[in-house]
Amino acid sequence: MAVTNQELVAESHLPGEVKKSVPDVVTTIAAGRQALLPFKELWEFRELLYFLTWRDVKVRYKQTILGAAWALIQPVVTMVIFTLIFGRLARISSEGIPYPVFSYTGLLPWQLFAGGLQRSVQGFVGSAPLITKVYFPRLMIPLASTLSATIDFAIAFVVLVVMAVGYGLMPTWRVIAIPAFLGLTLLSALGVGLWLSALNVRYRDVGHAVPFLIQVWMYASPVVYPVGLVPERLRLLYSLNPMVGAVEGFRWALLGKPVPDLQTIVTSAGVAFLLLIWGLVYFRHTERTFADVI
Repeated sequence: MAVTNQELVAESHLPGEVKKSVPDVVTTIAAGRQALLPFKELWEFRELLYFLTWRDVKVRYKQTILGAAWALIQPVVTMVIFTLIFGRLARISSEGIPYPVFSYTGLLPWQLFAGGLQRSVQGFVGSAPLITKVYFPRLMIPLASTLSATIDFAIAFVVLVVMAVGYGLMPTWRVIAIPAFLGLTLLSALGVGLWLSALNVRYRDVGHAVPFLIQVWMYASPVVYPVGLVPERLRLLYSLNPMVGAVEGFRWALLGKPVPDLQTIVTSAGVAFLLLIWGLVYFRHTERTFADVI
């Protein structure tokens, strides 16, 4: 939009006043080029990220009798069911690891991924009044939604440590690699969450489809079975699932499993980074319309 100073003077001129000569200067107002990841802007709003993350945690357990205990109940009950069905009845291999610990160790990174993804998708719809009235980096909402899932993970992780020690599986130096595989899990959740959350703003069907997607994706990941059960000819295709490397790496770091296949880890990590970049590109391209269609 271009506006000249002479036009502004003509519109604001009052009767009896003498018009003054004003240089014809044109001011152009246009949208600037946006960085793919605006680090400076995110840093300036870092306190908002904290409050949004804490808000998601409080809303999740607001007006509940058990409160944060749900972060323990859900994975523990799921682990018991998996142990009875897949460990006792189906007798699926757990590669020498007690099946309760094997399944619970796979459930923790999976629930971190699923929780971050689901909260990210629903985050914009739940924050509609804030988005339409106040400006802030829209990336803050999926970031906060993903980070809030780490609180549940931290609570449930205590049970895993107790279980591992109870079964005689003492931690080794490999535990220093746990943050790397948790980071891979969070990157995967954020990458997919950015894409689906932007789609959900315009097409609410996405929010209804995500729980089904998560359920199917879990059985396509090595949560209740080891990667070794996947045929060798399908292993590379299977590794395109970013949660394959995250779950297998987490088990290796905590339970002392044999070193996972390097190709599997590298492929899964590469796909996770590609998903993150793809999600950022799509999100940044569509975020300017969020306030209009939400």
